[in-house]
Amino acid sequence: MRAAHNDDFLPLLRELAHCYQAFESHSAAHIRTLGLTPAQFDLVATLGNTAGMSFKELGEKTLITKGTLTGVVDRLVAKRLVRRIASASDGRSQIVQLTGKGDALFARIFPAHLAHLRKVFADFGAAELAEVHSSLARLRLALVHAGEAL
Repeated sequence: MRAAHNDDFLPLLRELAHCYQAFESHSAAHIRTLGLTPAQFDLVATLGNTAGMSFKELGEKTLITKGTLTGVVDRLVAKRLVRRIASASDGRSQIVQLTGKGDALFARIFPAHLAHLRKVFADFGAAELAEVHSSLARLRLALVHAGEAL
């Protein structure tokens, strides 16, 4: 396998950006029909089937920046979908967890959203999906290692 030469990777960069934008647009359009913003959905989906998470854990497991996270949690608290409770192990920390209403919402919308996304991948075989997954994982690791070298 030969290494990328000069600007051989530029078409890939464009396609990767266009693919991400198309995915986000397709996903967000469906999420809005569920009455949530993409960030709110991300939090509800991340908290689903858990006992809750600290703000630090939520920041690590979601695509939501630290500065935005508090506002998203505040809006979900206002909708009575999540609650903040004191951490049993760290008095300075709070745990965010789904309420009963939030659990019910998660149980309804998460499978609906997966079904929505599943349609996009319907024409891909298992081997194709595995190949794309492997390539993206390799690219992610290369980016992580490049970032560590800075």
